[in-house]
Amino acid sequence: MRKVIGIGETILDIIFRNEQPSAANPGGSVFNSCVSLARLGIPVTFISEMGADHVGRRTMEFMRQNGISTDYIDVYQDFKSPISLAFLNSQSDAEYSFYKTYPEKRLDIDLPKVEKDDIVMLGSYYSVTPALRAKHVELLEAARQVGAIVYYDPNFRMPHKAEAMKLSSYILENMEYATIVRGSKEDFQVLYDMEGADKIYREKVAFYCPNFIHTRGGDEISLRTRLVQKEYPVEQLTPVSTVGAGDSFSAGIIYGLVHEGITADAVGTLDEATWGRIIGYGCALAKEVCMSYDNYISQAFAASYQL
Repeated sequence: MRKVIGIGETILDIIFRNEQPSAANPGGSVFNSCVSLARLGIPVTFISEMGADHVGRRTMEFMRQNGISTDYIDVYQDFKSPISLAFLNSQSDAEYSFYKTYPEKRLDIDLPKVEKDDIVMLGSYYSVTPALRAKHVELLEAARQVGAIVYYDPNFRMPHKAEAMKLSSYILENMEYATIVRGSKEDFQVLYDMEGADKIYREKVAFYCPNFIHTRGGDEISLRTRLVQKEYPVEQLTPVSTVGAGDSFSAGIIYGLVHEGITADAVGTLDEATWGRIIGYGCALAKEVCMSYDNYISQAFAASYQL
């Protein structure tokens, strides 16, 4: 069975509501997606790093419990695992504070083998961090050479806005490797001060990657490919927490690609009906995650949802 290979940070998300801690979950954008996918029965390999501390040990055990291999985790003996504080506002959207320290030499590990039609997933600031760039390019080159799908979510947030210009070449290179780019309204506001799916696709994405999914929180989702231009409504709800919602949407898209048997060669030829089903998987998983403090779909939901 084809597998998903994710590369991204691990971080302990401590979620606050009304200035009081409400939950603490192992997290990280790609990590969250990988947990949801593993719970849905998709083989998942995850590449990351963490400290040899209580947080790191807890995260490693959580990965094992969810069927995610820990073979490609670089464990640092003298550094603490990263932590984020997520402060929820009245709309249950989060404002983040991050606490991270890393050694000078990072991800000093061999990479897993990428095979044809595997799905390689990357994103966030982690994917454009200069100290990790060579390892990302090594993985992306392997994906390109064998014909794997590359799913890229820029997930570029306001705390890194000052670095956007310096890192822009890495962002564009990631898009050039990508088979699908999924970007949020916030990403393109922070990166380019730009809004509107058509404008973003035409001026920033299409030249590098022809398949673009643009999300706007609780507003409609836009799909732009060479064959399909479509808007999809989003069910309105009152979320408990939006932490992990976008990551779970991405997990749903990838689950859809696997479930529908979409190969790397076929992505660019998908018709409107097939894309509609794939977007539907993304919406279903995002909705599930919005209704709890967890960063990923529940085991119970996964058991009922597997098709």
